[in-house]
Amino acid sequence: MVKAFAVEWSEREVEALKARLAACPLPPAPQGSGWALGCDRDFLERFRDRWLNGYDWRAAMRDLNRYPQFIAEIDGQTIHFVHIESAVADARPLLLTHGWPGSHYEFWSVIEPLSAAGFDLVIPSLPGYAFSGKPDQPIGPKRTAALWDRLMREVLGYPHYLAQGGDWGATVTSQIGLNHPEGLRGIHLNMLGLRSTEPPQNEAEIAWMAKSGAAQQMLGGYSALQMVKPLSLGWLGAGNPLGQAAWILERFHDWADLSQGHLETLFGLDHLITNVMLYMMTDSFTSSLWFYHGLIREGGINVAAGQRCEVPTGFAAFPGDALMPPPPRSRVELCFNLVHWTEPGMGGHFAAMEAPQAFAADVIKWADKVWLTETHA
Repeated sequence: MVKAFAVEWSEREVEALKARLAACPLPPAPQGSGWALGCDRDFLERFRDRWLNGYDWRAAMRDLNRYPQFIAEIDGQTIHFVHIESAVADARPLLLTHGWPGSHYEFWSVIEPLSAAGFDLVIPSLPGYAFSGKPDQPIGPKRTAALWDRLMREVLGYPHYLAQGGDWGATVTSQIGLNHPEGLRGIHLNMLGLRSTEPPQNEAEIAWMAKSGAAQQMLGGYSALQMVKPLSLGWLGAGNPLGQAAWILERFHDWADLSQGHLETLFGLDHLITNVMLYMMTDSFTSSLWFYHGLIREGGINVAAGQRCEVPTGFAAFPGDALMPPPPRSRVELCFNLVHWTEPGMGGHFAAMEAPQAFAADVIKWADKVWLTETHA
């Protein structure tokens, strides 16, 4: 069953959140530490001031309700999704999946160009995120892939579709390609969603593994905690919207391509606040962390030697992804039937938000290639 949905935040709920936000202590930080030891204190103070005194939550709510959205019950899970049908005849269905600490809102800047290019867009919220329900047990990318395939083919009635994702979205999209290829024309990734256990094949792969290892050592501590002990972090942040925001904002700062500007100029304070509000107003900061433990329960992202996603795959290697440096093409080809490869000039982990024009253009180019190839095969 599918029913229409709209975001409805009451003034009482927002004022209660703002009261908690205003009451949150902001401890001192070592002089000149900036972002080196975590979320920058000066930025966080400015962020809170904007959130309390300048942010128009009613305008944000109107923006979140700009496109049609729905709730569906699938395999006992409540799934929220945005569904924009293109005015172009014979539109191609395209599933867009977000990651953490993002949300379905991270695709807002690419909706119009993709819709105009002839895509029916389906943008769900991951289980435990935003307006999707909180599962009884942690759900990971493999289970989510099965839910998404049912959403596209059974609930919405698309016999064939395309899928794109970064961060968790890349892992979910890869799992659809690996385990539910029947309905897929192709997948597009801006992060490696499956990992081969085979040793490096060349110097480029050796260098990439060293760079990736160093990135995980410096930036990956959050992931280890969220995979193994997500509840402890949830209890720590409970009732502390400023602390939860700091945990989220640190990721946006550390993973983005800041060669293109500062955090607030790259994303905009209000856009960042709205993304945080999607966690705060739905009480989903803790439940979003469960997804990491869900991955562990499902066995991780490694595939056995020789196992491969044979769905035609496109990969956009955005150069500024500090958390997940883009791999060499040869490494992607170990796990995927790679038919489209692009190296954009800028952009980081949050590609659809940081470089929407390049992101949309690459998705369109990839889709034109794989949809026509599959359709005329």
